[in-house]
Amino acid sequence: MLALGSPTIRVRTSTNCNVLLKELQQIWNDIGESEADQDRMLLELERECLDVYRRKVDEAANAKARLHQSVAAKEAELATLMATLGELNIDSPIQREKRSNSLKEKLASVAPLVEDLRVKKEERMKQFSDIKAQIEKISGEISGYNHLNNAPVSSLTLDEQDLSVRKLTEYQAHLHTLQKEKSDRLHKVLECVNEVHSLCGVLGLDFGQTVSEVDPSLHRTSIEQSTNISNSTFEGLEQTIQKLKTERKARIQKLKDIVASLLELWNLMDSSREERSKFSRITLILGNSEPEIQEPGFLSTDIIEQASAEVERLTELKASRMKELVMKRRSELEEMCRMAHIEPDTSTSAEKSNALIDSGLVDPSELLANIEAQIVKAKEEALSRKEIMDRIDRWLFACEEENWLEDYNQDENRYSAGRGAHINLKRAERARVTVNKIPAIVDNLINKTLAWEDEKKMSFLYDGARLVSILEDYKVSRQQKEEEKKRSRDQKKLQDLLLTEKEAMYGSRPSPRKSTSFRKPNGYRSNGNGSMTPTPRRNSVGSGTPELLTPRSYSGRQNGYFKEMRRLSTTPLNFVAVSKEDTMSYASVCGSVLGSPPHD
Repeated sequence: MLALGSPTIRVRTSTNCNVLLKELQQIWNDIGESEADQDRMLLELERECLDVYRRKVDEAANAKARLHQSVAAKEAELATLMATLGELNIDSPIQREKRSNSLKEKLASVAPLVEDLRVKKEERMKQFSDIKAQIEKISGEISGYNHLNNAPVSSLTLDEQDLSVRKLTEYQAHLHTLQKEKSDRLHKVLECVNEVHSLCGVLGLDFGQTVSEVDPSLHRTSIEQSTNISNSTFEGLEQTIQKLKTERKARIQKLKDIVASLLELWNLMDSSREERSKFSRITLILGNSEPEIQEPGFLSTDIIEQASAEVERLTELKASRMKELVMKRRSELEEMCRMAHIEPDTSTSAEKSNALIDSGLVDPSELLANIEAQIVKAKEEALSRKEIMDRIDRWLFACEEENWLEDYNQDENRYSAGRGAHINLKRAERARVTVNKIPAIVDNLINKTLAWEDEKKMSFLYDGARLVSILEDYKVSRQQKEEEKKRSRDQKKLQDLLLTEKEAMYGSRPSPRKSTSFRKPNGYRSNGNGSMTPTPRRNSVGSGTPELLTPRSYSGRQNGYFKEMRRLSTTPLNFVAVSKEDTMSYASVCGSVLGSPPHD
């Protein structure tokens, strides 16, 4: 019964029990208990001792079971934490079971590990929670928020059974991907918002109100409010930008039309520089493209309304001065036609226009528009005639050089050593070269004119006369002039021969008539260096040398070209510039020479 415990405890217990039994037997003997009673009481005592031992054994077994259960629970929790955290390098208590048989030792070794893993799990959970919150926030910004509760449309589910480093790395990689996408989207949103800001500035619109209509987060200044960078925001910004660009294009076109009308009215009304300076800034729009217009408020409704009001004011003022404007534009048309040697349309002449306006039969605006159309037509015709007009100027210049050369050749003092004589001599050389080109110039001009007439299906008129007719008449006149010069040279040779015969017959030679000044003083002009240069002469038809017919000679005679030509055709040309006395002398000399006998 006393076999349990250590040997020392068992010896001491056995000794004490024996002492007590002996003392109990002595007491029973003194009392006079019978042996049967003593045996019965000893059996009861032994039974009570067994009950006590049995109760202690049960308590010890229960304590062992509870301890074993605690150890198992700790080991299970440790295994779960290790699996959750993915910790595979920890020395497991199961592996140390062979080295330790005591449950208390096992429990003592497992408990610290479990506590450490619990702390580590809490930290890992906090990491996952922070990353999850960032992922959900960025995902909400990208996918769009539910504005009723400001919560993301979709949330990320966290598996608490897998808190391993591998899972944490996946979450971090997903977060980095979302952060990069957010950065790209924010950059794109910023570009769109800046473009909206620029367009609103040019158009004079409220930027805050414009972007708030797309999404309020684009203009909120609250730090807590995240910017919505969802696809719907991009679509809204792109639609807004397209709408603003369309509005900008429409306003630019409208302002260009207004500026064009404004410039036209300024020119018509001869507006002062002060009046024009008020709107000089918007006139720059005519030379700028859409992307170049960046000045804030340049296309605002206020600017457009002010310009429109100015156009309306000038239009009303123009109506009151319409008659004056009609006369002015008609004068400009006539001057333009005069410079281009074109006959202006007589339907809008000053007299007719004045009469129509006074009678009220025609709206002055319609009449002005008609004149404007005639001006445009005159400009187009002048442009198409430019090449031929340039050739006409070359021809006229050559004719003037020819006239100057004729005057120069008749000057008996042209070779004198006077001041400026060498300059005139050089000019004469150049003039001879130019004069020799006149026939080719005229022929080329005729060919060009005929080609122009074939292309335009109309006659080329110069101050009302057909240019080809003028050129053909000029060629005939020039040929007559050349023939006249030839006859004059032949006549001069004959006179020189007669004079020689007279000298041989009578032994004396009449003194030649001394020439006074070749030309009248007004036949020269100063050339700037002190010498007198002969001016081009204009001979009348009845003079010894007929005038060559050129468009410039007709333009100063109120287009009297055909009258002049009829007079030339009916009046015989006086090709011989010899006096009647010289003619009779010539006949008498010829008769005496022919009738006298020959001398030995």
